[in-house]
Amino acid sequence: MTRNARKGWIAAALAIVMIASLLASCGKSGDGKTKVTIGEVTRSLFYAPEYVAVAKGYFEAEGLDVELTTTPGGDKTMTALLSNTIDVALVGSETSIYVAQQGADDPVINFAQLTQTDGTFLVARKPVDAFDWSSLKGVDFLGQRKGGMPQMAGEFTLKKHGIDPKKDLNLIQNIDFANIPAAFLSGTGAYVQLFEPQASIIEKEGKGHVVASFGVESGHLPYTVFMAKQSFISKHKDTVQSFTNAIHQAQRWVAEHSAEEIADVVLPYFQNTDRAIAVSAIDRYKKQGSYASDPIVDEAEWNNLLDVMTTAGELKERVPYEKLVDTTYAQAAIEASK
Repeated sequence: MTRNARKGWIAAALAIVMIASLLASCGKSGDGKTKVTIGEVTRSLFYAPEYVAVAKGYFEAEGLDVELTTTPGGDKTMTALLSNTIDVALVGSETSIYVAQQGADDPVINFAQLTQTDGTFLVARKPVDAFDWSSLKGVDFLGQRKGGMPQMAGEFTLKKHGIDPKKDLNLIQNIDFANIPAAFLSGTGAYVQLFEPQASIIEKEGKGHVVASFGVESGHLPYTVFMAKQSFISKHKDTVQSFTNAIHQAQRWVAEHSAEEIADVVLPYFQNTDRAIAVSAIDRYKKQGSYASDPIVDEAEWNNLLDVMTTAGELKERVPYEKLVDTTYAQAAIEASK
């Protein structure tokens, strides 16, 4: 996403806020539970603990009636949050930084982390016995959307291995997120950067081979985080605490159970996904530590995110950790679980 495009959606979102109700949508359901609407940036096995929190009744036990909505794309998710269409967003922390850079009066606060690494994998069209990053030089590389965390983590990794993504390879970025797997299958690119379960699906069909993980290479990041506007958090502290408690319960359950057990719990949210593929995807994410073990966004992760954004040329100035991160609720959730 270019800076002009990003300014466009942020300006539009802020305009909507001016005419939207100043009251957050959090209210009571018929059974007395507090209603909370989550807007997730996509429906993904990468977010398994979120679905575990719903399916295992952790939100309900905390007195919450949670509604999941999917708003594809970080721009759409953030617009929904800023306009009070949703209460809580599950999206990359970079979006809160983009909003802050535009001088928002009601900043978006990161309060509970769900994933702590990039979730994409490098898939080669042909088998590679001993992959070396230098072999990417000169190839057609099908990447992710400019300005989004997958692409920034991808470019960060390439540069880490001495590859200039603008000069050393043919970086293809003009394909919509949802169409990237199909583009690769149709013959575009010698390598592609893919999320699960697409990587496992393509591998199972024998049409590609996972050769590396961008999550492993780019390190710990506040990659996908639950966030809300500061005004919402100030008005609904108990709700935010209950929400965070439920997420931490789910994180602990995921850490203690196998990929097979997790898949069986979350598959109702992925009705068209083969169980074996779901197990493969979840197993990959568990093994590389993608699922955060607790909801805390720590300062080292935040600084790594700023480094990734700086390397990608997407950061005007470094945003202080304490400005957009509140660990109060995560810390209390951890204490409550002991």
